[in-house]
Amino acid sequence: MKTIVADVPSLNKKFKKVHCIYQVSCLDPEAPEGKWATHFMVNGDEWLVHANKVAYRVKKQKFVELEFKSVEAMNAFFKGKIGPATLPKMKGVNFAYEFGVFMAALLKMANLLGLETPPADEESKHLLVKLYFYLLSSGISTLNKMGHPEVHDWALKSPDRVYAWKVDGYDDCSAYIRVKAGNSKAGRGEYKRAMPFFTMRFKDLDSALGILMSIDDMLESVRTGKLIMDGAPEFGAQIGAYMMLVGALAK
Repeated sequence: MKTIVADVPSLNKKFKKVHCIYQVSCLDPEAPEGKWATHFMVNGDEWLVHANKVAYRVKKQKFVELEFKSVEAMNAFFKGKIGPATLPKMKGVNFAYEFGVFMAALLKMANLLGLETPPADEESKHLLVKLYFYLLSSGISTLNKMGHPEVHDWALKSPDRVYAWKVDGYDDCSAYIRVKAGNSKAGRGEYKRAMPFFTMRFKDLDSALGILMSIDDMLESVRTGKLIMDGAPEFGAQIGAYMMLVGALAK
Protein backbone atom coordinates (compact mmCIF):
# COMPACT_ATOMS: atom_id res chain seq x y z
CA MET A 1 0.00 0.00 0.00
CA LYS A 2 2.71 2.45 1.01
CA THR A 3 4.71 1.75 -2.16
CA ILE A 4 1.67 2.13 -4.41
CA VAL A 5 0.67 5.47 -2.89
CA ALA A 6 4.26 6.74 -3.14
CA ASP A 7 4.71 5.67 -6.77
CA VAL A 8 1.32 6.48 -8.33
CA PRO A 9 1.17 10.29 -8.79
CA SER A 10 -2.63 10.55 -8.71
CA LEU A 11 -2.83 8.64 -5.41
CA ASN A 12 0.17 10.42 -3.91
CA LYS A 13 -1.50 13.77 -4.58
CA LYS A 14 -4.75 12.66 -2.91
CA PHE A 15 -3.01 11.34 0.20
CA LYS A 16 -1.04 14.55 0.82
CA LYS A 17 -3.92 16.02 2.82
CA VAL A 18 -4.80 12.81 4.68
CA HIS A 19 -4.26 12.48 8.44
CA CYS A 20 -5.85 9.19 9.40
CA ILE A 21 -5.34 5.71 10.86
CA TYR A 22 -6.21 2.92 8.43
CA GLN A 23 -6.66 -0.64 9.62
CA VAL A 24 -7.33 -4.01 7.99
CA SER A 25 -8.40 -6.66 10.50
CA CYS A 26 -10.06 -10.04 10.86
CA LEU A 27 -11.89 -11.44 13.87
CA ASP A 28 -10.45 -14.53 15.52
CA PRO A 29 -11.44 -15.78 19.00
CA GLU A 30 -7.94 -17.21 19.45
CA ALA A 31 -6.21 -13.87 18.86
CA PRO A 32 -4.99 -12.05 22.01
CA GLU A 33 -7.34 -9.11 21.39
CA GLY A 34 -10.04 -11.04 19.56
CA LYS A 35 -8.75 -9.99 16.16
CA TRP A 36 -5.63 -9.81 14.02
CA ALA A 37 -4.80 -6.51 12.37
CA THR A 38 -2.28 -4.35 10.58
CA HIS A 39 -2.67 -0.59 10.60
CA PHE A 40 -1.14 2.43 8.92
CA MET A 41 -0.74 5.84 10.55
CA VAL A 42 -0.84 8.25 7.64
CA ASN A 43 0.16 11.91 7.82
CA GLY A 44 0.44 13.06 4.22
CA ASP A 45 3.68 11.63 2.82
CA GLU A 46 4.60 10.02 6.15
CA TRP A 47 3.40 6.44 6.59
CA LEU A 48 4.05 4.41 9.71
CA VAL A 49 3.23 0.74 9.13
CA HIS A 50 2.39 -1.37 12.19
CA ALA A 51 2.26 -4.99 11.06
CA ASN A 52 0.28 -7.39 13.24
CA LYS A 53 -0.81 -4.67 15.68
CA VAL A 54 -4.39 -3.74 16.57
CA ALA A 55 -5.23 -0.02 16.70
CA TYR A 56 -8.20 1.59 18.44
CA ARG A 57 -9.72 4.94 17.64
CA VAL A 58 -8.69 7.83 19.86
CA LYS A 59 -11.17 10.69 20.32
CA LYS A 60 -11.14 13.10 17.34
CA GLN A 61 -8.73 10.86 15.41
CA LYS A 62 -9.95 9.92 11.95
CA PHE A 63 -10.08 6.13 11.77
CA VAL A 64 -11.02 3.87 8.84
CA GLU A 65 -11.18 0.08 9.17
CA LEU A 66 -12.03 -2.93 7.04
CA GLU A 67 -12.96 -5.67 9.54
CA PHE A 68 -13.41 -9.20 8.19
CA LYS A 69 -15.50 -11.77 10.04
CA SER A 70 -12.68 -14.37 10.00
CA VAL A 71 -9.16 -15.12 8.80
CA GLU A 72 -10.64 -17.34 6.09
CA ALA A 73 -12.93 -14.57 4.85
CA MET A 74 -10.06 -12.10 4.64
CA ASN A 75 -7.79 -14.49 2.75
CA ALA A 76 -10.61 -15.37 0.32
CA PHE A 77 -11.40 -11.66 -0.27
CA PHE A 78 -7.81 -10.76 -1.11
CA LYS A 79 -7.59 -13.71 -3.47
CA GLY A 80 -10.49 -12.30 -5.47
CA LYS A 81 -13.38 -14.32 -4.01
CA ILE A 82 -15.64 -11.35 -3.32
CA GLY A 83 -19.18 -11.99 -2.11
CA PRO A 84 -21.53 -11.75 0.90
CA ALA A 85 -19.49 -14.31 2.86
CA THR A 86 -16.19 -12.48 2.42
CA LEU A 87 -17.08 -8.77 2.43
CA PRO A 88 -15.69 -6.85 5.42
CA LYS A 89 -17.53 -4.54 7.78
CA MET A 90 -16.54 -1.03 6.75
CA LYS A 91 -15.96 1.36 9.63
CA GLY A 92 -15.33 5.07 9.25
CA VAL A 93 -17.31 5.61 6.05
CA ASN A 94 -18.41 8.93 7.55
CA PHE A 95 -14.86 10.10 6.79
CA ALA A 96 -15.79 10.08 3.13
CA TYR A 97 -12.58 11.51 1.65
CA GLU A 98 -10.23 9.34 3.71
CA PHE A 99 -12.32 6.24 3.06
CA GLY A 100 -12.46 6.93 -0.68
CA VAL A 101 -8.72 7.34 -1.22
CA PHE A 102 -8.01 4.25 0.89
CA MET A 103 -10.33 2.15 -1.28
CA ALA A 104 -8.76 3.61 -4.43
CA ALA A 105 -5.31 2.49 -3.24
CA LEU A 106 -6.62 -0.97 -2.29
CA LEU A 107 -8.26 -1.40 -5.70
CA LYS A 108 -5.04 -0.34 -7.45
CA MET A 109 -3.11 -2.93 -5.43
CA ALA A 110 -5.68 -5.65 -6.15
CA ASN A 111 -5.65 -4.82 -9.85
CA LEU A 112 -1.85 -4.95 -10.13
CA LEU A 113 -1.28 -8.10 -8.07
CA GLY A 114 -4.24 -9.81 -9.74
CA LEU A 115 -2.82 -9.47 -13.27
CA GLU A 116 -2.04 -12.72 -15.09
CA THR A 117 -0.04 -11.06 -17.89
CA PRO A 118 2.37 -8.09 -17.67
CA PRO A 119 0.84 -4.61 -18.01
CA ALA A 120 1.47 -2.75 -21.25
CA ASP A 121 2.96 0.50 -19.95
CA GLU A 122 6.48 0.86 -18.53
CA GLU A 123 5.35 2.69 -15.38
CA SER A 124 3.04 -0.13 -14.31
CA LYS A 125 5.66 -2.77 -15.11
CA HIS A 126 8.17 -0.92 -12.93
CA LEU A 127 5.76 -0.66 -10.00
CA LEU A 128 4.62 -4.29 -10.31
CA VAL A 129 8.20 -5.62 -10.23
CA LYS A 130 8.90 -3.55 -7.09
CA LEU A 131 5.77 -4.93 -5.42
CA TYR A 132 6.77 -8.51 -6.24
CA PHE A 133 10.33 -7.98 -4.99
CA TYR A 134 9.08 -6.47 -1.71
CA LEU A 135 6.49 -9.23 -1.32
CA LEU A 136 9.10 -11.96 -1.85
CA SER A 137 11.74 -10.56 0.51
CA SER A 138 9.20 -9.82 3.25
CA GLY A 139 7.34 -13.07 2.62
CA ILE A 140 10.39 -15.31 2.95
CA SER A 141 11.51 -13.47 6.08
CA THR A 142 8.04 -13.73 7.62
CA LEU A 143 7.85 -17.47 6.91
CA ASN A 144 11.14 -17.88 8.74
CA LYS A 145 9.94 -15.84 11.74
CA MET A 146 6.70 -17.83 11.88
CA GLY A 147 8.65 -21.09 12.01
CA HIS A 148 7.89 -22.56 8.59
CA PRO A 149 9.82 -25.87 8.82
CA GLU A 150 11.72 -25.71 5.52
CA VAL A 151 12.47 -21.98 5.52
CA HIS A 152 13.36 -21.79 9.22
CA ASP A 153 15.66 -24.81 8.95
CA TRP A 154 17.46 -23.07 6.06
CA ALA A 155 17.77 -19.86 8.09
CA LEU A 156 19.07 -21.70 11.18
CA LYS A 157 21.89 -23.28 9.18
CA SER A 158 22.79 -20.07 7.35
CA PRO A 159 25.86 -17.96 8.14
CA ASP A 160 25.50 -14.18 7.66
CA ARG A 161 24.35 -13.92 4.04
CA VAL A 162 22.39 -11.50 1.88
CA TYR A 163 20.20 -12.65 -1.00
CA ALA A 164 19.04 -9.97 -3.44
CA TRP A 165 16.79 -9.32 -6.41
CA LYS A 166 17.34 -6.51 -8.91
CA VAL A 167 16.68 -5.35 -12.48
CA ASP A 168 19.57 -3.96 -14.51
CA GLY A 169 19.20 -0.23 -15.16
CA TYR A 170 16.65 0.31 -12.38
CA ASP A 171 18.46 1.13 -9.13
CA ASP A 172 15.22 1.50 -7.15
CA CYS A 173 13.83 -1.79 -8.45
CA SER A 174 15.55 -4.08 -5.96
CA ALA A 175 15.12 -5.82 -2.63
CA TYR A 176 17.03 -8.19 -0.38
CA ILE A 177 16.83 -10.50 2.61
CA ARG A 178 19.63 -10.89 5.16
CA VAL A 179 19.81 -14.25 6.94
CA LYS A 180 21.97 -15.32 9.88
CA ALA A 181 21.64 -18.22 12.34
CA GLY A 182 17.85 -18.37 12.29
CA ASN A 183 17.29 -14.62 12.08
CA SER A 184 16.20 -12.77 8.95
CA LYS A 185 15.44 -9.23 7.88
CA ALA A 186 13.88 -8.03 4.63
CA GLY A 187 15.04 -4.79 3.03
CA ARG A 188 14.05 -2.57 0.12
CA GLY A 189 16.49 -1.16 -2.40
CA GLU A 190 20.08 -2.33 -2.81
CA TYR A 191 22.09 -3.71 0.10
CA LYS A 192 24.93 -1.19 0.52
CA ARG A 193 27.10 -2.57 3.32
CA ALA A 194 28.69 -5.35 1.25
CA MET A 195 28.21 -7.28 -1.96
CA PRO A 196 25.27 -9.71 -1.59
CA PHE A 197 26.14 -13.39 -1.30
CA PHE A 198 23.68 -14.15 -4.11
CA THR A 199 21.75 -11.87 -6.50
CA MET A 200 18.96 -12.85 -8.87
CA ARG A 201 19.50 -10.19 -11.56
CA PHE A 202 17.11 -9.61 -14.44
CA LYS A 203 17.96 -8.15 -17.85
CA ASP A 204 14.88 -5.88 -17.94
CA LEU A 205 11.39 -5.47 -16.50
CA ASP A 206 9.79 -7.92 -18.94
CA SER A 207 12.36 -10.59 -18.05
CA ALA A 208 11.63 -10.06 -14.35
CA LEU A 209 7.86 -10.27 -14.82
CA GLY A 210 8.25 -13.42 -16.90
CA ILE A 211 9.62 -15.20 -13.83
CA LEU A 212 7.67 -13.34 -11.15
CA MET A 213 4.34 -14.02 -12.86
CA SER A 214 5.25 -17.69 -13.56
CA ILE A 215 5.12 -17.18 -17.33
CA ASP A 216 8.71 -18.06 -18.27
CA ASP A 217 10.81 -21.08 -17.38
CA MET A 218 13.66 -20.15 -15.03
CA LEU A 219 16.26 -22.39 -16.69
CA GLU A 220 15.36 -21.08 -20.14
CA SER A 221 15.58 -17.50 -18.86
CA VAL A 222 19.08 -18.21 -17.55
CA ARG A 223 20.08 -19.83 -20.87
CA THR A 224 18.87 -16.85 -22.93
CA GLY A 225 20.38 -14.22 -20.63
CA LYS A 226 17.12 -12.83 -19.31
CA LEU A 227 18.09 -13.92 -15.80
CA ILE A 228 21.64 -13.71 -14.45
CA MET A 229 22.47 -15.50 -11.21
CA ASP A 230 25.34 -13.73 -9.50
CA GLY A 231 26.45 -16.56 -7.25
CA ALA A 232 26.40 -20.35 -7.15
CA PRO A 233 23.49 -21.84 -9.18
CA GLU A 234 22.43 -24.13 -6.34
CA PHE A 235 21.59 -21.08 -4.24
CA GLY A 236 19.50 -19.74 -7.11
CA ALA A 237 17.47 -22.95 -7.11
CA GLN A 238 17.06 -22.72 -3.34
CA ILE A 239 15.86 -19.11 -3.25
CA GLY A 240 13.72 -19.82 -6.33
CA ALA A 241 11.90 -22.57 -4.40
CA TYR A 242 11.10 -20.13 -1.56
CA MET A 243 9.89 -17.58 -4.11
CA MET A 244 7.42 -20.13 -5.45
CA LEU A 245 6.35 -20.96 -1.90
CA VAL A 246 5.47 -17.31 -1.20
CA GLY A 247 3.78 -17.01 -4.59
CA ALA A 248 1.62 -20.07 -3.95
CA LEU A 249 0.46 -18.65 -0.60
CA ALA A 250 -0.33 -15.27 -2.15
CA LYS A 251 -2.47 -16.82 -4.88
